[in-house]
Amino acid sequence: MAPMHTPHDALLTIGEAAARTGLTVKAVRFYADEGIVPETARSPAGYRLYDSTATARLDLVRSLRDLGIDLPTVRALLRRDADLGAVAAAHVESLDAQIRLLRLRRAVLRTVAHRTPTEREITLMTDLARLSAQERQRIIDDYHDAVFGGLDMDEEFVAHQRSVRVDLPDDPSPAQVDAWVELAGLVGNPAFRDRVRRMSTAHARARAEGTYRRPDRDDTALAERVAAEAGAARTAGLDPADAAARPVVDGLAAAALGTRPDTPQERRRLADELAVFVDARVERYWHLVGVINGWAPMESHTPSWEWFLAGLRAHAR
Repeated sequence: MAPMHTPHDALLTIGEAAARTGLTVKAVRFYADEGIVPETARSPAGYRLYDSTATARLDLVRSLRDLGIDLPTVRALLRRDADLGAVAAAHVESLDAQIRLLRLRRAVLRTVAHRTPTEREITLMTDLARLSAQERQRIIDDYHDAVFGGLDMDEEFVAHQRSVRVDLPDDPSPAQVDAWVELAGLVGNPAFRDRVRRMSTAHARARAEGTYRRPDRDDTALAERVAAEAGAARTAGLDPADAAARPVVDGLAAAALGTRPDTPQERRRLADELAVFVDARVERYWHLVGVINGWAPMESHTPSWEWFLAGLRAHAR
């Protein structure tokens, strides 16, 4: 027996149903043929007819498709084989990921538009725009594996190094994009990796020899003195090898040597020990991580340490 329809539920032709739902006639016919929203009835001439329920389902299908939900999922939802809330949540997550990617691509293009990067930088920026946050972090994790892997180092130190995330914002500034491009190039540079690996090897050797100790307040105090005193001497244009620099060097040497004898040999040995861990590229690494993560700007102390080390060697004769 054919379904009964009230005057308030008049049947619509396929063209009328399409116009009411914003779909094309071809799309309405496709959904019927696929069994997603079958027609309600057929006219005596065989034309498809749709009631208000079918039209409402077509409206729902259009809305779901506009949200990017695939046809199998739409079919499952209409059959109540899938939970709409769960599907919506999954698509919210997907859309969020797409929005983040589009924002990152916009930031990359904005960076390119405001300066003239090299071909290498453009390639790195393009690659950056394709990477997920997990893939970007993997680049840093691979670097950590290369410089720390297989060495018996202080576990707390290594864990701290590895815990630092490179958390590029969803909508990064040109400075953050630039920082990431430089950082990706730096951690992939074999010479830089080799330099940090040598630092790590020295750390592991000290542990094996029983001479390793974690930095303490005395080390912090020494670093502050070097930054202040050697930094001031350097800023004043004082050559570390000049006699006028000797009082500054002697004061810092006494603090750095501690209970060790202040002899030319010990000064040279101290300079060699400290030089292993003084490198402008390592400091640059942390500066770039800070820019990407939005940390407070870092002050560079490497030039002050280099001045002090040069002074130690010059005044160890």
